[in-house]
Amino acid sequence: MDAVIAYLRDFNIVSILLRIVLAMLFGGTIGQERGKQGRAAGMRTHIFVCIGSALVTMIGFYVADFMIKAYGTTGDPLRVAAQVVSGIGFLGVGTILIKGRFQITGLTTAAGLWCAAAIGIALGAGFFEGAIITFICSVITMTLAGRIELMLNKKYSRFGIYVEIVSDRHVREAITLLESKYHVSDIQVTAPRSGTAGNVGIEANVHNRDFKTSPTDVSKTLEAEEYVIFALESI
Repeated sequence: MDAVIAYLRDFNIVSILLRIVLAMLFGGTIGQERGKQGRAAGMRTHIFVCIGSALVTMIGFYVADFMIKAYGTTGDPLRVAAQVVSGIGFLGVGTILIKGRFQITGLTTAAGLWCAAAIGIALGAGFFEGAIITFICSVITMTLAGRIELMLNKKYSRFGIYVEIVSDRHVREAITLLESKYHVSDIQVTAPRSGTAGNVGIEANVHNRDFKTSPTDVSKTLEAEEYVIFALESI
């Protein structure tokens, strides 16, 4: 068994093929889940990131080995691979979209791309154990962790709320209601979104500690007050 592992860690056609194929399978599996969610970076993107990282890592070791044999000098075989870790950030940024105050999408996809790159680097270096364990944990995180989050309903752990009232005479009353009932923070008195003269807008962040109150429920409760014209989730 030790002889087989040592053979696979060495550079030969079998080990190179194994590393690239595993990178394709691991990256594709991670990317498939993202593709199901309709994300921009799906199976093919993750495959390219993972196999590209594996190849770049192998290039570093190949060049270092060549330098020793040809010129008797050596260098850092992971110097090229190190650039992948930082360089993949530019690709990840392209998947992140800020839609509102608490609506940011693409972070999980960006993190998945970065992790796929790390798995590719591990495979390229012949660190099969770390690559396989990380791959398994990544798949579990992409699938089960998302379901657990939905079960806990943490979608509404915090959100912004906008309230428009009829007059500035009710500002203090509205703020007191928001603070006492919903434990809001970052309260701002703003111009009315409706553009109606005399109206006043109030924006705040709701910290929904029990995860049971949705923005719709908060809006309905606030609109029941006679001085509130309308209330909605602030984005």
